[in-house]
Amino acid sequence: MTGMWKRKALKKKVRSSIRQSYWRMAAVCFIIAVLTTAYPISTTFINLQTAPGPRLSDAAFAPDLPNSEVISQTIGLFIDRSPLSGLFGGTVANMSHLIIDLYSTSISVFFNALRALNAFFTRSLGMAAILVAAGAVFTFLYQIFISNILQVGEKRFFLEIRSYRQTPVSKIFFLYKLRYIFHPAWVMFCRSFFQTLWNLTIIGGIIKRYEYSMIPFILAENPKISKRDAFFLSRQLTQRNKWKLFLLDLSFAGWKLLSILTLGIFDFVIVNPYITGCRSELYLTLRRNYVLSRSPRYERLNDSYLEHVPSEDELLISKALYDDSQGPYTKTTYFAPEQYPVFLFSVQPPFRAVRSPVRPERRYDLCSYILLFFSFSVFGWFLETLIYLIRDGALTDNTLLFGPWLPLYGILGILILLLTKRIIKKPVRVFFVNFFIYTVLEYILNLTSDLILGYPFRDYSEFLLNLNGRVYVGSSISFALLGCAFLYYLAPQWTELFMKVGRSKRIALCVILCALFAVDAALTIIVAFS
Repeated sequence: MTGMWKRKALKKKVRSSIRQSYWRMAAVCFIIAVLTTAYPISTTFINLQTAPGPRLSDAAFAPDLPNSEVISQTIGLFIDRSPLSGLFGGTVANMSHLIIDLYSTSISVFFNALRALNAFFTRSLGMAAILVAAGAVFTFLYQIFISNILQVGEKRFFLEIRSYRQTPVSKIFFLYKLRYIFHPAWVMFCRSFFQTLWNLTIIGGIIKRYEYSMIPFILAENPKISKRDAFFLSRQLTQRNKWKLFLLDLSFAGWKLLSILTLGIFDFVIVNPYITGCRSELYLTLRRNYVLSRSPRYERLNDSYLEHVPSEDELLISKALYDDSQGPYTKTTYFAPEQYPVFLFSVQPPFRAVRSPVRPERRYDLCSYILLFFSFSVFGWFLETLIYLIRDGALTDNTLLFGPWLPLYGILGILILLLTKRIIKKPVRVFFVNFFIYTVLEYILNLTSDLILGYPFRDYSEFLLNLNGRVYVGSSISFALLGCAFLYYLAPQWTELFMKVGRSKRIALCVILCALFAVDAALTIIVAFS
C-alpha cells in the first residue's frame, strides 16, 4: 500500500540535503538534544563526570546525581539486606551504570519519580519531600508541553528543509507560534503512554515503536489531526515496513558506536542530522505513495506544499486570494526566499499572535542596555531556579547576591549585543563568539570568587571537560545557545516592550534598579567580609 523504498536511495537523497543545509540541521538536532530527551547520547560529553562513583547523599536531594545512582539507591531500598544485593556490584554494575547514563537524561518523569520515591522512604514528609514531588510534576509537564512539542517541531523543520533551503532554525517552535499546543501534546502523550505499556511486553514494545514512529511526522504535517486518525495513519504507513524500518535503524549501528566512543560529539555533529533526515525522507516517501493510492483517510495528509514548491505566479495568486479572506498574515510579510509559505498552512495562528518579524539588528540606547541587563539577570535567576527544581527536586540558592538576579547573565547579554553587531547575520559565528565570551567571563568570575572568597562561585572540577574546575564545555555550550536566543529574540522583544513606556519613566526605572543593585552588592560585600 505504501510502495517500495530502498535504503541506499533514501540515504543518497539525505546526503544531498545535508551538503546544502548542514549547519541548520546540526543546529536543530543539537538544540533538541539539549532541550529534550530525544538524543541522550548527544550530550554525554556535556554531562559526563570524572568521578561518577557512589555518592553519600540521598538520590532525591543530590545535585548532579547520575540517573544510574538514582536507580541504585532505589533498588537498595528493597534488596539492600537480601542475598540479591551482591548482584548489583562490581563490573556488571559499573557497565550498567554507564549504559543507563548514556541512554537517559535527567529531564525525565521516570527518574524524578524515583527521586520522589527515595525521598518518601528516606526522609520525613516535610518540605523537602514536597519539593521533590513538585519537581516530578514539573518534569511531567515539561515532557508533555515542551519536550514532545519541540520534537514535533524538529520533524517539521526536517520536512521543510528538504524543499525549502532557507527554512529557519526557529521552525522547531512553530506550534508555539501557531498557539496550537494542547491537541498535539495530547496525541504525543497518548503515544508515549501506550508505548510505555507495550514496553512491558518487550516484543510488543519493539513492534509498537515502529508502528508509532510516524505519529510525530503526521502531527508536524497536520497538527489538527485527531488522535484516532494519527494512530491509524501511522499504522498504515508502517504496515509491511516494520522489518525494513528495523534494518534501517540497524544500518546506523556503526554510526552510533562512533557516537559512544566520542562521548556523543560525533552524534550531534553528523549522526543525528543524518538519521533524522533519513526518517523524514522515508516519511515523505511513504506519505507520497499513500496519498497517490487514495488509501483510507489519505486526505488527512493535507500539506501538499511539503513537496510541491509553489512558483512565483502561484504565490501571487494565492496572496490575492488570501488577502481577500483577511487572514492573520494579511498585514505582515509572508514572502521569504526559499521558505515555506506559512500563510498557506492548514493551521493559522490567532490574529493577536501574528507580529512583524523580529529585527535583531536594531540599535539600543543606554536605557535599553540597562533594562536588558536587569531583565536578563532576573530571567537567568528564574531559569536556574526552575532548572534546579525540575532536575534536583529542590530549591537551590544559586546567586551570591540577596536579590533575585544573576548578573552573569546580564553581563553576558550586554557583551553579546556589543560584540556581535557585525556578524549578526551569521548565526554560526555568533554561536562560537558567544561560546568564547561566556567561557572567558565565567573563568574570570570563578577565579575572582576563588581569590576573594576562598571558593569558586561554581565548581566544575568533577566534570570531564573542564578547565581548572572554573569552566567546562557543557556550561559554555548551553550559554552560547542561550546567548543566541537573547540576541535574536529576547532582546528585540523586550526592547519593544520597554519602548511602550515613556522615556522619563524608563530613565526613572533605570535609576531605581541601579540603586537597588548597588545596595545589594554593598550588603553582599559587607556580609562576606564581616
